[in-house]
Amino acid sequence: MNTIKNQNDLEQKITDLYLRHQKQRASMEWNFYGYMPWDKGQSFSTLPYDKSQNTLPQELIIAIETSMLTELNLPWYTTFLNNMFIDNLEPLQNFVHTWVSEEDQHASALETYLILTRNADPKELTKVKKEILTTGWDSILSEPLSSMVYTSLQELGTVVFYKNIAKYAQQYDPDLSTLLLRIAKDESSHYAFYNQIVDAHLELNPDLITYVWPVIKNFKMPGGSLSDFDDRMKIIQKAGYGPEEYVNQVLEVLIRRWKISKLNPITSEGKEAQKNILQYLEKIKRINARLKNR
Repeated sequence: MNTIKNQNDLEQKITDLYLRHQKQRASMEWNFYGYMPWDKGQSFSTLPYDKSQNTLPQELIIAIETSMLTELNLPWYTTFLNNMFIDNLEPLQNFVHTWVSEEDQHASALETYLILTRNADPKELTKVKKEILTTGWDSILSEPLSSMVYTSLQELGTVVFYKNIAKYAQQYDPDLSTLLLRIAKDESSHYAFYNQIVDAHLELNPDLITYVWPVIKNFKMPGGSLSDFDDRMKIIQKAGYGPEEYVNQVLEVLIRRWKISKLNPITSEGKEAQKNILQYLEKIKRINARLKNR
C-alpha cells in the first residue's frame, strides 16, 4: 500500500507491517548459545572472580552491562505496552509478544557473555539486576501513538548503540562484535515496524505531530531507571555512543524519515509542534558542536 487515505488504509498498513515482521522473523531465527565462547568458561568455585581477569576495557564492559540491564526490564515494558495497546488492533498487541521473546534473548546473551568471559563479577551483576527490576519503569506516555514515537526513538537508538559498540569491540574481541551486530539485526526489525506505523499516522493526519513533539522533548532511554545511568553514559561515550550520536544518528534521522519539515499540519497546535521539533533539533546540534569544540 503506497498511500494512507483513511482509517481503513491505516489499519491495513499496520496489519501488513506485522505480517512482514513475522515473515522476516522466521527467516532470522537464531539462538544465542551459538554465539557464546564456551571454551573460555571456568568454575567460579575453583577460580573466584577478580577484576584483574577482565579482558575488555571498562567503557566496553559498562556499555554491555548497561545494555543488558536495559533489556532486562522486560516485565515492566511488557506490562506498559500491553496496557497501552489493549484496545487497539490485534497486530499491535501481537507484536508486543513477539518483541518480548526477542528482547529476552538479547539480555540472556549479554549476561552470559559477561560472566563467561569474566568481564563482570556475577555477584555484583546479580545485585544490579535486582535493583533495576525492583525499581521498575514508569512512563508518562498515555497515548498509543506517543508510545510508538517513543519506541521508534528507543529502537533506533539501540540499533545505533549496538552497531557503534560492535565497531569499537572489534579490536578487543571479534566474537563480541559479531554478537552485538546480530542483536542489532533484531533491533533494526523492531525499529522498522514502529517508525513506519508513526509515518503512516502522520501521512493520514499531519496534525498528529502534536503527539511527536512532547516525546522528542522529554525522551530518555529506559535504562534511565538505573541510579548511576548518567555516569554510565559518560563512560560509554568513549566506546562510541553519546549525545552526538543520538542527535546525528537517531533524532535527525527520524525527523527526516517522518518528513517533519515537509508536513502540512492545519491546526495551530500542529504547526507549533512542527516548529518546535525543527528548532529543538537545531538547538541541540549547536550545543553538541560547542561541547565538541571545547
